[in-house]
Amino acid sequence: QVQLVESGGGLVQPGGSLRLSCAASGFTFSNYAMSWYRQAPGKERELVAAITSAGGITNYADSVKGRFTISRDNAKNTVYLQMNSLKPEDTAAYYCNVRRRGTMWWGQGTQVTVSS
Repeated sequence: QVQLVESGGGLVQPGGSLRLSCAASGFTFSNYAMSWYRQAPGKERELVAAITSAGGITNYADSVKGRFTISRDNAKNTVYLQMNSLKPEDTAAYYCNVRRRGTMWWGQGTQVTVSS
């Protein structure tokens, strides 16, 4: 059974930083691309960042380019999202995602709130 467990969210002031983690189990982590999505209240879930299985290629939503960095540690079955220069509009629930055998798997999410 695929399991994705996010952590690291919280309340941070504008301009601050957070590092999200997603611990994966139930599949061969190193074989799959991983993604982070977010969903703000009243808005659709949107792709924030993605990384290939070996970590060699990453891509980002335009709204986070230059501020967020996705990375992974295949030895620890963990994917990270380093978020710097946070803005109030980054406030959302953040979800880890893997697409495996045609099915999208999600974690429970971790809340990020950017507010003074």
